[in-house]
Amino acid sequence: MGAASPPKDVRELCEYLVLGLVDEPEQVNVTVEMTDDAIVLRVIVAPEDRGKVIGKGGRVVRAIRSVVRAGAVKSGRRVLVEVDETPAAA
Repeated sequence: MGAASPPKDVRELCEYLVLGLVDEPEQVNVTVEMTDDAIVLRVIVAPEDRGKVIGKGGRVVRAIRSVVRAGAVKSGRRVLVEVDETPAAA
């Protein structure tokens, strides 16, 4: 990972955490969707990295959600993290 600058918002925080877990960082994409009561972070990873991000029994993704929620306390809004995978190359 190297000497990256600290994350500035919850999207960057989530992306930073996920990039440390995956084997194919170039396929990581975190998008933000705003709803009336929450911020939804949709994390897209390569199919072979999905298990690494979710973890056994969902432990890793729960930890990511906890850290991102703690980082979003100042915003005063709920933050949801959803993990998707990129479609397999044809």
